Amino acid sequence: MPFPSDTTRDGPWLMRTYGGHSSAVESNKLYKGNLAKGQTGLSVAFDLPTQTGYDPDAELARGEVGKVGVPISHIGDVRTLFQDIPLDKMNTSMTINAPAMYLLAMYLTVAEEQGTPFERLSGTTQNDIIKEYLSRGTYVFPPGPSLRLITDMIAYTVANVPRWNPINVCSYHLQEAGATPVQEVAFALSTAVAVLDSVRDSGQVAPERFGEVVARISFFVNAGVRFVEEMSKLRAFGQLWDEITAERYGVTDAKQRRFRYGVQVNSLGLTEAQPENNVYRILLEMLAVTASRDARARAVQLPAWNEALGLPRAWDQQWSIRMQQVLAFESDLLEYDDIFEGSKVVEAKVAEIKAGAKAELDHILSLGGAVAAVESGYLKSALVSSLALRRRRIESGEEIVVGVNKFTESEPNPLVSGSDGGILTVDPAVEESAKAAIVAWRAGRDALAVSEALDALRKAAKTEENLIAASIACARVGVTIGEWSAALREVFGEYRPPTGVAAASGGGHEASLSAVRDRVKALGAELGRPLKFLVGKPGLDGHSNGAEQIAVRARDAGFEVVYSGIRLTPAQIVAAAVEEDVDVVGLSVLSGSHLAVIPEVVEGLKAAGLADVPVVAGGIIPEPDAVTLRAAGVAKVFTPKDFEISNVLGQVVDAIEEARKQLGAAAG
Repeated sequence: MPFPSDTTRDGPWLMRTYGGHSSAVESNKLYKGNLAKGQTGLSVAFDLPTQTGYDPDAELARGEVGKVGVPISHIGDVRTLFQDIPLDKMNTSMTINAPAMYLLAMYLTVAEEQGTPFERLSGTTQNDIIKEYLSRGTYVFPPGPSLRLITDMIAYTVANVPRWNPINVCSYHLQEAGATPVQEVAFALSTAVAVLDSVRDSGQVAPERFGEVVARISFFVNAGVRFVEEMSKLRAFGQLWDEITAERYGVTDAKQRRFRYGVQVNSLGLTEAQPENNVYRILLEMLAVTASRDARARAVQLPAWNEALGLPRAWDQQWSIRMQQVLAFESDLLEYDDIFEGSKVVEAKVAEIKAGAKAELDHILSLGGAVAAVESGYLKSALVSSLALRRRRIESGEEIVVGVNKFTESEPNPLVSGSDGGILTVDPAVEESAKAAIVAWRAGRDALAVSEALDALRKAAKTEENLIAASIACARVGVTIGEWSAALREVFGEYRPPTGVAAASGGGHEASLSAVRDRVKALGAELGRPLKFLVGKPGLDGHSNGAEQIAVRARDAGFEVVYSGIRLTPAQIVAAAVEEDVDVVGLSVLSGSHLAVIPEVVEGLKAAGLADVPVVAGGIIPEPDAVTLRAAGVAKVFTPKDFEISNVLGQVVDAIEEARKQLGAAAG
């Protein structure tokens, strides 16, 4: 943001929408349409195979291609994605983490093909792997190698792409995973410290240039509906960042220490029930990051009102763009200095959050820092416990969510009454088309050049060499993202962080859970053992908050819970059900792949002789799809409107009892 005189109106923030779906061709059309409507930057949403380093024809990619973002497999896709979009005039944000280096390498190569010098490129790669271990789940490599990739990117871009933000330290998903404002600030700052320490200790950047590194560290934050608290959080964030960069790293230039952040306001807080209310939630949350001039976001992207229902359409994204434009251009918000300066209420709230976050940050550093706190499970357990408390407040009515636990009476909603149900549905043919295209792409390359580039990448990964040059060489010869990731998997290995469920506290549900606990105990007594509940996350969907909360509450209800985390194939889930001799399988899918992966689990259980084990499913599942799943043998389907977990567990017990009755009838 500029800092004008009192007589000059501030310029607006960078306006984006988070977009991408189906294919590079369709996403390019979406981007050009949104830019024509006044959007001033791009925010690229990648599909889950891309985010986790798989090509469209990989086994784990089944049902996921093009669903939550655009599939990008190779440089040809990147050329198509940005066709007729001059990269020297565009600020591009890419929400990509584990394979961020390769997406940047392909972007730089396309810029080179367009004749754009690297120093004229501006944008951001999210590239915050620590929060992936805690909340979003698109991690691939262990923490050490992941920090090495981030460090290499920072060192390279500071020297060669000086206007690029190589990392967005991302507190956004921490809030959605349960973080309080204090935890959100502290956990994100601990990540920033880990990254800066790694860059400093790598020796790739001269000490006198370290201020340039600090100046390119940006943040990506969340803003919830509690306006005063959220706005105060951002002021506290900025003050702490200024202190850390001055005191820990000795940066003397105040401009380099400036807290620079972009924001997407809360998506998982949007409701399936009465989704029209989400428009007001989004507006209020946007005000929290724009109304305070001293803590105003540099870039804002808003979700669409219908994201709790499914993928937004172009019109829905237009509504979000117009919301930003009305605030920036019709209101007088940008004509004044900070309107909260001197407020005793705000000052007190800022001081409270700042003191709490500093104490929590000091504690994390005493544990050995962010990476050690991930590996020990401390951070994950804290988030799971915090989210359990938040859900308890909602379920008890202590925390009101309009249309969900209060004021639930409603007229029919015309916004969702059309034939499309108010959402975008990705054509299932997209996946088959992408699979055919990747086979054709591989066949059309210089196989020897590809093999040599991958060999060079593996060789460099075994040294301390910066891996950007080897990655750019891979991009130029057409190496796919699956091949690049597989080469580094060979060298670095893969990683599965602690789930946080075992150590999490879910207490405080005694009244609502007692009846369920009694039923679980009684049914277990009949069987002569505790009921066993397998909670599974099939496919690449990494949003595990709901599955974790079900697992914690089921444990508290007396179930023996089997939960192995995310990213499992249907075959792996079936094998676990057989090995553990479970009584029910619960599947959580939020990525849109439910029609592909859930019936496969049902059929797999039947083939394994477990036809009597009921399958229940939860996620963002439109009602027509729920009907299809029930017809395929799924006993119960739950969606975000089923927010009372104790009630959900009661229905899970119903499903077990019904399955046992059917088994008895068949035997009789």
